[in-house]
Amino acid sequence: MRAVGAAAVAVMVATTILAARAAEPSGDASGGAALFRTCAACHSLVPDRNMTGPSLAGIWGRKAGGLKSFDRYSVALKASDVVWGEKTLDAWLKSPSQFIPNNRMTFAGIRDARQRTDLIAFLKEASAGKTPAAAGDQGGMGEMMSGMTPHFSDLKKLGADRQVRSIRICRDSYFVTTADGKTAAFWEPNLRFKIDTTATGPRHGTPVITPAGMMGDRAFIIFAAPDEISPFLKPKC
Repeated sequence: MRAVGAAAVAVMVATTILAARAAEPSGDASGGAALFRTCAACHSLVPDRNMTGPSLAGIWGRKAGGLKSFDRYSVALKASDVVWGEKTLDAWLKSPSQFIPNNRMTFAGIRDARQRTDLIAFLKEASAGKTPAAAGDQGGMGEMMSGMTPHFSDLKKLGADRQVRSIRICRDSYFVTTADGKTAAFWEPNLRFKIDTTATGPRHGTPVITPAGMMGDRAFIIFAAPDEISPFLKPKC
């Protein structure tokens, strides 16, 4: 009787587990394609077509920070040893800053678990070469996010964190180092050069960087004269 009872309990447990698994929502790739339209402002699905962020083509099974054609990965991401799959993508999409602290991803995350599941299903299909039409072409969506230059009464009075000391170019990336010793990386279409020759413009030889847009990944560099631009641009990878 005890053996029969134990067997019955085992069957019940197995049935409960199977039922719970069956109740788990499966990802809807077509719904994920619609969600990806937001991601498309910064990410392409075309191999090695990098934008603000790296191309997501072939992301499934790829090591985080491992796309060789993308030069702007954070040290934290490259050192994470994360491999992108269902679980890691879910944790990343839920909260990039918590999953891999000190990375450069400006996206806050997706709280809705179902939306994450759908988006992950879409990314899995996209990695396999199946891209639903709803994802669309991401070509110029990033440009729509650009903002206006913030107003500063006198650019000569900006602090060291805004005074540009050098600009390094590596393929499609700009690395801007400011007087406080910090370096920020920008995708080339996200960095704009401007001239301000007025009395409140920057000092000669000391261009300044000002934020643009809403995501922290776009900026303007303002020079005191047009002939100051070229000497600052130093190609080096």
